[in-house]
Amino acid sequence: MEIDPNERLDLAVCGGTVVTATDTMRCDIGIHEGRIVQLANGLAKRAEQVINVEGKLVLPGGVDAHCHLDQQSPSGLRHADDFFSGTRSAAGGGTTTIIPFANQKKGATLRSIVEDYRLRALNRAVVDYAFHIIVSDPNDQVIGQELPSLIGEGYTSFKVFMTYDALRITDLQMLTLLSLASREGALLMVHAENHDCIEWLTDALKSAGKTEPKFHGVAHSAVGETEATFRAISLAEVSGASLMVVHVSSARALEEIERAQARGLRVFAETCPQYLVLTQDNLCNCGFEGAKFVCSPPPRSVSDQRALWRGLASGSLHIFSSDHAPYRYEGATGKKSGGEHVPFDRIVNGVPGLETRLPILFSEGVQKGRIDIQQFVALTATNPARLYGLYPRKGTIAIGSDADLAVWDPGLEVEIKHEILHDAMDYTPYEGMKVRGWPMITISRGEVVCRNGEVTSSAGRGHFLLDDRIVTRGAGKFRNRLSPSGGQYYST
Repeated sequence: MEIDPNERLDLAVCGGTVVTATDTMRCDIGIHEGRIVQLANGLAKRAEQVINVEGKLVLPGGVDAHCHLDQQSPSGLRHADDFFSGTRSAAGGGTTTIIPFANQKKGATLRSIVEDYRLRALNRAVVDYAFHIIVSDPNDQVIGQELPSLIGEGYTSFKVFMTYDALRITDLQMLTLLSLASREGALLMVHAENHDCIEWLTDALKSAGKTEPKFHGVAHSAVGETEATFRAISLAEVSGASLMVVHVSSARALEEIERAQARGLRVFAETCPQYLVLTQDNLCNCGFEGAKFVCSPPPRSVSDQRALWRGLASGSLHIFSSDHAPYRYEGATGKKSGGEHVPFDRIVNGVPGLETRLPILFSEGVQKGRIDIQQFVALTATNPARLYGLYPRKGTIAIGSDADLAVWDPGLEVEIKHEILHDAMDYTPYEGMKVRGWPMITISRGEVVCRNGEVTSSAGRGHFLLDDRIVTRGAGKFRNRLSPSGGQYYST
């Protein structure tokens, strides 16, 4: 990118400590037409607008590569957050790019669900976005025509489920999709839980009268997650494809991933806030309150949390996403949609977390010495941008990158309360949690979209990144460089 050192700047972010996945430096950031054009000192005098961030950290805007917005559950309930409220919430928490899911229902064409999802997002988003595709019906048309065509257009990641009657696919279908992903330069993401194990345990628990929300965690056992993780990895090994295991919740599932990585397999993994700070005890809250924490896989034990923290620090877990699945607690479309006495398997799955993702990891990870600040950036921005083909336009602070920035006050102490968040929910599972460090200013393509807790931009300014033609198959280069000993953080 040609840079004129005398060019007038639209904005200079001055005086902060700039952090990327590999470096920390004191410099100003010069922005022109939504891009970073200079990293140097003394830029204030050339800028139309100056933001003084002395004493603050300036990090790349977060990339949340796993969240759900305006999507219908298998039971027919729709999420509380649409593309406006969801991306408003993302901006409030320092996230400037999201990748939610266009969800195929059985019998529907992929093309129709992608077009429907694009219309749902149109003129709604505050920050930039791309899509993954959920494939639940991989018929001949999908395999032979639709999916290769969509991958060629930039939809380079798709997700499959090993459980849920409305979504799960067979091992044979997964092998076919893995082979297609390998051939076409895409990445298959898998929700790894053993469906029959869940069904058997659910029937046994309900027969014994054990129907409260806390038994959701028993039915969705770590054993079932571990078996499905091993099976998905085995299928990827047979097909020679890369694999992303999403929302890893247990030590045993992580062990399977680490064994695969040690054998040199290109297996990537993700975890989420609920598995680091919530436990199975939250599901045991009085009465129906435990429903607020029902998600799949469920939160597990303190020992599982410790294993996941080790995985984040070692690099065997590559990205940290929210898995934001916002169903309200009250009302006809939320956790109480069937009343307060329904068995656990009829409680809609999912917890919100788009806005709290980054502050929780910063406070519990960086501030407590479990990970360093460069690892924080890699896990929350750089690695997801690389894996899903958005880098270097997204996920870093570099000349030519989009000016997506989050200015952090690392010493600010905040008590998480739903009333300070920007989603369309009526609760947060992290109510009352105290964190140290919060993004004070969020900048998306050179525009301040949130300042001091107030979202300042309107619906529709967010770009669909495929329209900008920045989603590429470049993720393959990053995937092929996975170290046999686990994930690494790369600078080039």
